Amino acid sequence: MPPDTRGRLEEGDAMPDVRATSGNYVAPPADLARSSRDPQALRPRLETWLASRFPAGAGVSQLEATAANGMSSETILFVARWSDDDAPREEQLVARLAPDPTDVPVFPSYDLERQFRAIQRVGELTSVPVPRVWWYESEPRHLGTPFFVMSRVDGEVPPDVLPYNFGDSWLFEATLEERRRLQDASVRVLAELHAIERPEEEFAFLADDARGDTALQRKVTQARKWYEWATRDTGRAPLVERAFAWLEAHWPSDGGDTVLNWGDSRIGNVIYQDFEPVAILDWEMACLGPRELDVAWMVYAHRVFEDLAVDYGFPGMPDFLVLDDVVSTYERTSGHSLDDLEFYTTLAAVQYAIVFLRTGHRSIHFGERDAPEEVDELIMNRRPLELMLAGEYWR
Repeated sequence: MPPDTRGRLEEGDAMPDVRATSGNYVAPPADLARSSRDPQALRPRLETWLASRFPAGAGVSQLEATAANGMSSETILFVARWSDDDAPREEQLVARLAPDPTDVPVFPSYDLERQFRAIQRVGELTSVPVPRVWWYESEPRHLGTPFFVMSRVDGEVPPDVLPYNFGDSWLFEATLEERRRLQDASVRVLAELHAIERPEEEFAFLADDARGDTALQRKVTQARKWYEWATRDTGRAPLVERAFAWLEAHWPSDGGDTVLNWGDSRIGNVIYQDFEPVAILDWEMACLGPRELDVAWMVYAHRVFEDLAVDYGFPGMPDFLVLDDVVSTYERTSGHSLDDLEFYTTLAAVQYAIVFLRTGHRSIHFGERDAPEEVDELIMNRRPLELMLAGEYWR
């Protein structure tokens, strides 16, 4: 496809075969299996649970699993009705469930209460838009796993499948001014989260028990533990092990401030209206650590899609979420400088590589692809990560 032509893919269209130029990557399907659960089998169980809280007139309807972004916790949309103080209510709600362990989850464990409390506390302490959280249920007998319920928020989300920068998405079709408004508003969310005072006190429940004298050391230790768990099924990934060695050799001299990090600070985890955030979602990776973690993740999450766009012959959105631009906006907005971005973007790429090991293995599990000859072939950001380790990526 000519580089000055906007590529388009309709959902269900086949991707071009790019194995010769993309490090043997396998093009992602137009839809991805996430769960073997039957959402309709959950409806009577969810209704029974709701009736245990509100015996008078509780009911659940319009239940469906969403094909929204994310490859981790499961998301169930439903309409609930009940009587509260003799007044009938009807709410559009969302249930977040830990994935079934047999469905090759991304993370080794899912602390739904931790996510619930993070969303709740952010809503109490800031003007950052988060959904209203209603209930956390710890007892797995109701739906087979703990879960929490929050309000549904209407709006638009930059799609992951197919990626928003591949064409035929509302964000791809937006004007430069609209994209700029969305980018700046998203960066402001990070600045406000990082401005929360006494984060280690307010979010003590996010403290990691991994070894390390600093929040950054504990974060990297936790990432290594995640890798060790992930590769029990796939076998060792030489590239990821090289990357961990690179991180140790390029450790920042100053660990920076400890702030609340959203963790999975991708624009694909935001609901927008008129290019402004109206709901910040997916708090599974929330943590305490340097502010650079969130900024690097937001930038690299876009770069992952940009690298894939280049591999697949699409123009992408190369002028969007550019590292220097995002850093400048963040520093101006927050009043804090950012350091050692090469380290933090490489750490982001390492964590993405672990995600790809798991989602690649999940695709094998669901019969969407064959097992590769080399484990590193599961890593869709393999070539970019190799360039980072060689000091050639951000040139």
